[in-house]
Amino acid sequence: MERRKFLKGAALGAGATALATPALAQGGKTMTIVSTWPRDFPGLGISAQRLAARIGQLSDGAINVEYFAAGERVGAFDSFDEVASGNSQAYIAADYYWVGKHPAFAYFTAVPFGMTVVEWNAWVKFGGGQALWDKVSGEFGLKSLVCGATGTQAGGWFNKEINSPEDLKGLKMRIPGLGGNVMSKLGVSTVSLPGGQIYENLVSGAIDATEWVGPYNDYFMKFYEAAKYYYTAGMHEPNANLALGMNKAWWESLSDWERAVIEAASAEETANMYEEAMALNGQYLAKLIDEQGVEVREFGEDVWDAFGEAAAEVFEETRDHSDLAVEVDDAFQAALREIGGAMALFETKFVNERNRVLGLGG
Repeated sequence: MERRKFLKGAALGAGATALATPALAQGGKTMTIVSTWPRDFPGLGISAQRLAARIGQLSDGAINVEYFAAGERVGAFDSFDEVASGNSQAYIAADYYWVGKHPAFAYFTAVPFGMTVVEWNAWVKFGGGQALWDKVSGEFGLKSLVCGATGTQAGGWFNKEINSPEDLKGLKMRIPGLGGNVMSKLGVSTVSLPGGQIYENLVSGAIDATEWVGPYNDYFMKFYEAAKYYYTAGMHEPNANLALGMNKAWWESLSDWERAVIEAASAEETANMYEEAMALNGQYLAKLIDEQGVEVREFGEDVWDAFGEAAAEVFEETRDHSDLAVEVDDAFQAALREIGGAMALFETKFVNERNRVLGLGG
């Protein structure tokens, strides 16, 4: 109970505002949204609540939004079946939670050595990615839209330094998606836990390490109480885009205007969540270091190389699943090379040279 109170207070202290339930319009469409995040959860949970409120606001109450955080209507990882069955109309989640349903879902959150937020959004919006997402989700009676983005995530929290690939062997780590499969190949025992259960497992010693998001989100999780080593950029989630997954039959029952309202609110929140993280990550990284004594580390090249070799095996295994998995992987990898190649020549080149000239980033 005290943990929940802390998270709520921390979120509000970080500049979040209380989100009022949108006014209900008589005779409007009902949209029940279930989330994989606890209520008032810093970053992710606040974003989900903000999106739910915004849909009601933009529709002027014509869409009656009922929002339920994780555990309030169904458990976090029960959200998929809840919406696919039609019991609720939508979930807000990271679609890589559903790789047990189909491994191609991972490509619509994040995959190892994948696209950044800008690259991924370009692929989904203008490179055919949305059509493939529709194809994967459609197999389960769902329609998904992007509704959030964290940016490149931290490599994670560890209770010891990782100086070589051998240091990973035997660790128990919370890391979902294909990134978890990569870690498993390197000798890590991986688990997939809802966000609200990570802290207790780390503090109790049930796990030795965890990935979460980045400094802004991670500061409030207090992982530093059990793991002092905080690793910068990880291979596992270079973008981490989130999904508003809707029951397809319900989506198709909406008018063009109602669908446009939901699309607009989702696009707005995708930008807001990403930009909020970019604005606050530096500030909260400093607080982690200065206030909590967190030791920031980065993985060495030999560790990155081991990640790369394991990732290549994971992608081959993913492709073995089905023709649809091959179709998604082919399209994703082609877009990564085309979009990422151009990015490397312009944005990445500029940022690297700017940081070198100005002495940024250590």
